[in-house]
Amino acid sequence: AASAVPGYSPGFKKPPAMLRLKRKRLRRSEPAAAAPPPCGAAPRAPSAPARRNPFSSLDNAPRAAGTPQPRERGRRPPAGGSPSAAPFWQVGPSPGLAVAGGFSSRDEDLHLPVAVPKVPSSPRREFPADWSIKTRLLFMSSQPFTWAEHLKAQEEAQGFAQHCRATETNLPQSIQEPKLSTELRCAFQQNLVYWLHPSLPWLQLFPRIGADRKIAGKACPWSQDEALQQVLMSDWSVSFTSLYNLLKAKLCPYFYICTYQFTVLFRAAGLAGSDVITAVISPTTRGLREAMRNEGIEFSLPLVEESRTRKQKNSEVNLETEGANSLQAGNSMEDGEEPAPSDDDDDESFSWLEEMGVQDKVKKPDALSIKLRKEKHEVQMDHKPESLALVKGTNTFTLLNFLINCKSLVAVAGPQAGLPPTLLSPVAFRGGTMQTLKARSINAKARVHLAYEDIFSLEIVGPVMPHSLHSLTTLLKSAQGGAFSAVLYTHEPTAVFNTNLDNASPALNKETVCKDLPTCGLHPKTLDQLSQSPALGKSSIRFLEMKDYAYTWKS
Repeated sequence: AASAVPGYSPGFKKPPAMLRLKRKRLRRSEPAAAAPPPCGAAPRAPSAPARRNPFSSLDNAPRAAGTPQPRERGRRPPAGGSPSAAPFWQVGPSPGLAVAGGFSSRDEDLHLPVAVPKVPSSPRREFPADWSIKTRLLFMSSQPFTWAEHLKAQEEAQGFAQHCRATETNLPQSIQEPKLSTELRCAFQQNLVYWLHPSLPWLQLFPRIGADRKIAGKACPWSQDEALQQVLMSDWSVSFTSLYNLLKAKLCPYFYICTYQFTVLFRAAGLAGSDVITAVISPTTRGLREAMRNEGIEFSLPLVEESRTRKQKNSEVNLETEGANSLQAGNSMEDGEEPAPSDDDDDESFSWLEEMGVQDKVKKPDALSIKLRKEKHEVQMDHKPESLALVKGTNTFTLLNFLINCKSLVAVAGPQAGLPPTLLSPVAFRGGTMQTLKARSINAKARVHLAYEDIFSLEIVGPVMPHSLHSLTTLLKSAQGGAFSAVLYTHEPTAVFNTNLDNASPALNKETVCKDLPTCGLHPKTLDQLSQSPALGKSSIRFLEMKDYAYTWKS
């Protein structure tokens, strides 16, 4: 009976029949309707009725007049994120923006990695320190970023000199002609500089976690040469030791060690609310933690302890509630009734078996079983943010020696085999190479309330460290008249570095601890921000906006 139905195609094996059926139905239901042709298509003849593509979803149905038609063909999905993420022009100060045209050839990959959160903060004059490493920044403004383009050779050289000499640059609140401001352009170049080791121009050395694809196929002569690996690691150890000595002398505020498995952040005393040198490692594994314990390194797991404390508080509240309920039930019990035994305490949970005389007949968990149960819980948090390890004070020097001699610090197989970890620092160090973040400006036309407006954006690509994020936003505050927004792309394994570790001592004298930090090479306002206790938790800033010289952010 089904085969007698006209146009029937079982299993959709005959698409033409289905197409004819769709077309006939559409003609009967909308004999005179004519939808506007898509952007760039030739106008349809007046007599030809419009029909919908049967392979398209309902979202792709013909739109009403005045509604902008999105690009369908040739559109690339968002880089490193969800396909549903909004493009950059829809996340700016005007939420109703929709692209209508006027793209440059470099706009093809400008999409958000994740959807922007919906809960913003209250406006403030400063945003909290973000200790995660950003891989990309996308600033947007209604004013052009032409001042950041085509720096003159003298401006570029002056910017490098200002960075090396740690020159403090203080710009006015608003710059009338940013393109003509040599001071602004030199400061922009100054804030793009960072220091890296090792320097292998044909390899992308950040990020290292999950970078096997990008490194695979590249020339790696050390992968099978043990002598060359020893030379690279010896050179790396010298650079690592140099950075630690600078940190201890408060001549370097912080630095990162990026391995193929985990990242380490060393911070000088006085930063992140701590009065001693700290090192945070994430993510960690049970094997790494056991190796650190065997080397005598004292460390803590702040997020695990926080979770345990929270559970204990909840248990105490539940016990109090149960106790009150038990007392109430006991008052109403008949004589001779006894409450059920409790097994909350591992040491006393089996005492009632002895009273009954059956303790030898019931199998109790031995010490090994209890240990395995605890180890299972410990292994479950491996490679997760909860495995964050904190090392403080003199133990950081022991950690230095441990990392230099740690065999698992370098991959033994795969594309990263034999390649030393990446060192990232805001200041120069022995063996470090000066690098600059990549910057480019992008222009687009956007349709807002039936009119076209210019949307200008500035893209910064590279390992953007906390001090760079603050200094760049300070520059833009002056150059863009206190109005801009930014989408921040976070290297996710480092987002957990924003956890508040409660390092501050009750008798901490901030002036004494931060006395020598002004010589570390950072701007005083940036240093003041980084000295505050982290306030973002395990998250990081994803979206930052400034209006009337006040910040709001979303994480």
